[in-house]
Amino acid sequence: MVTIENNKLQVDIGSTGGALQSIYGKDTGIEYLWQGDKAYWGGRAPNLFPFVGRLYDGKYTVRGKEYKMSTHGFASHRVLTVEQEKKESCVFLLRDSKETRDIYPYHFEYRLCYTLENNRILIRCRVKNLSQDTMYFGIGGHPGFNVPLVKGLAFEDYAVSFSEASVPNIVRFSPNVLTTGQRDPYPLEDDVRLPLHHDLFLKDAVVLADAPRCVTLSSPKDVHGVCVSYPQMPYVGFWHKPNSDAPYVCVEPWSVLPGREGMIEELTKMQEMTALSPSMEYENSWFIEVW
Repeated sequence: MVTIENNKLQVDIGSTGGALQSIYGKDTGIEYLWQGDKAYWGGRAPNLFPFVGRLYDGKYTVRGKEYKMSTHGFASHRVLTVEQEKKESCVFLLRDSKETRDIYPYHFEYRLCYTLENNRILIRCRVKNLSQDTMYFGIGGHPGFNVPLVKGLAFEDYAVSFSEASVPNIVRFSPNVLTTGQRDPYPLEDDVRLPLHHDLFLKDAVVLADAPRCVTLSSPKDVHGVCVSYPQMPYVGFWHKPNSDAPYVCVEPWSVLPGREGMIEELTKMQEMTALSPSMEYENSWFIEVW
């Protein structure tokens, strides 16, 4: 476990997956991050790489050779090395191994860099392609936040609100939570707000495209809140355990979508996958701000 802190925040990050374990506000006395109650969901804030979501039959191919891959890739299950640790920042590193190459045929370096900026956490994902071939991947975040943030309020007192007015499109999924290719307009309250209620998640996540890339979790009955901004991510998902009264919501910025229903995907042809040339490095930054 690595702890970074400043005068506003104390943030704990675990070596498994380089995942956030705690976001504690020193001024507010609030633990903002979901603490992983297995009765609902044992995770807290997994980092998604090299896939986001599911693949049909848990398989994909690269130039015709078949591989198996679990939901959201493998990085969240691997122990990362602490490459750098300072008072207000740290870097975690995952290199490929025989185990990873058996399920993902690339040589790579994958880094997660956390930096505190006042009451904000900057999260940078860096991927370097050490292979001789172009490398294909997707990334995403999956942090869960406590709802309510303070005692005395209810889940339904909160909403997620975008930074500007829009009418995004909802990405439709099959019962297996695979994409169908269908998207439909998803009107928001006053064109900005999605009020929270547990029935939102009866069929799993609500994933939106064409929405502003900054969203705030807050309540008019509470002065505290969380803002997640993801300038390089075209999709955002909201989720908690389906068919439950789970007291949290995940805000999930994604660079790509899951696989298609009924289709064993060829990785080199998957729509919107990042294609990284040999020796090149990719960086994607997103932010969590709390108050």
